[in-house]
Amino acid sequence: MAGGSKLIYLAYVIYVLQVGQGTYSNVYKALDQETGEIVALKKVKFNTSEPESIKFMAREIMILQRLDHPNVLKLIGLATSRMQYSIYLVFDFMQTDLAVIARPEERLTEPQVKCYMHQFLSGLQHCHDRGILHRDIKGSNLLIDKNRMLKIADFGLANFYGPERHQPLTSRVVTLWYRAPELLLGDTEYGVGVDLWSAGCLLAEMFKGIPIMPGRNEIEQLHKIFRLCGTPSEEYWRKLKLSTTFRPPKSYRPSLVETLKNLPPSSLGLLCTLLALDPAFRGSASKALKNQFFITSPLACDLSGLPVIVSEDDEFVQANEQIKYMNSKIRRSRTYMERRKNSTSKSPLEHTVSSKEELTRNAKPETFVPTEDMDSTSSTSSSVNPGEAKDQSPFFLSPFGALDQKLSPKTHHHVNGGEKNVKNLPPLPKSKPNASKKDESKHRPDHFFRSASTIEFRYLKREERLLLEIDD
Repeated sequence: MAGGSKLIYLAYVIYVLQVGQGTYSNVYKALDQETGEIVALKKVKFNTSEPESIKFMAREIMILQRLDHPNVLKLIGLATSRMQYSIYLVFDFMQTDLAVIARPEERLTEPQVKCYMHQFLSGLQHCHDRGILHRDIKGSNLLIDKNRMLKIADFGLANFYGPERHQPLTSRVVTLWYRAPELLLGDTEYGVGVDLWSAGCLLAEMFKGIPIMPGRNEIEQLHKIFRLCGTPSEEYWRKLKLSTTFRPPKSYRPSLVETLKNLPPSSLGLLCTLLALDPAFRGSASKALKNQFFITSPLACDLSGLPVIVSEDDEFVQANEQIKYMNSKIRRSRTYMERRKNSTSKSPLEHTVSSKEELTRNAKPETFVPTEDMDSTSSTSSSVNPGEAKDQSPFFLSPFGALDQKLSPKTHHHVNGGEKNVKNLPPLPKSKPNASKKDESKHRPDHFFRSASTIEFRYLKREERLLLEIDD
């Protein structure tokens, strides 16, 4: 799983976690702000400069709108991003998939396999009855929700088919391990048989816990198929109008029953039908549902007898806390902006005079007057007394009050206006001149503001007053 708990605001959904990534889309686990329900967001990748990508996206949406079955993942709606030009398909969130459930460590029992297979073929029949080929059937595309209901998902490669459609289809579909032999041989006039072949591969995989034909490339995949199902006859090549370029160098006899002899005997008949080399012999999903496999003891179990799905984790508890934090942060930001706007509207207009001398001449300094009982450990106890500015050396809150005063490192201005040379104190360090400021007239006034931490306060003898020195 990629991604983290980053929150990104959409039209009405908040990103929480990326849970999947495919060739054409990314899938995110999300929280609906309106209903509080967990949903899945599928971010469709498309390029506006490429008409084909927009065509694929529109076709997937049209197919999902046509399907409505308990064993087919339903499209809830669409979401758009305010920050990105993207479209997100919104689905019910599914906890896991069949590829995770069917593992060699915890093999499924025969009743469990029959239950999953019956749900899958029911959903597949609905797709085929609506004139839709899935063309990417595999374990990771058969999702399972928290109620243990199986649903067919990911119609990114799906397409319409039917006798009225004469346009050739591409053979570059279906994951390699579940790809029918006619697709590997370049057939472009196929039908429901390509999905049924994938269904046969999945049936054997649910019993064994591993894929039965994991080829590394198309040539190896074809040889694995021929070794398991036998060498096609001459009629096969002539009927399907396929090229004989990939004809195997030697003949193989069918070995499916021997290879899968550890599987329940009732499943072998359905497997031989679904994994027939000739797609016409594979039948249909409705015929597969009537196979003896589903009426032979032991029968399919109920949903309650299927493997327990991991209970809802606590990551959405954390996500809710993050949402609350983000909302409070937004509220604080809005409050700050409102206060700043109000203070700006009440504040006087900024100086428009560019001359430093004019600013210095018009500046009205505020005077810092220390108290007699000021403790040396206190930080900044001060009061403003403009009326005594004549008798005291001012501590300018405005940065322009002391710009032209060149103070000696050892000479300080007393509060009473006199000057006294302090010999026992070391000189205060001077601030480093800014090398970039070659022309002093081009300085910006906001560069002269300093915090109180840059001004050093010293307390001398009892008869002496507070000495202030501002760095050059």
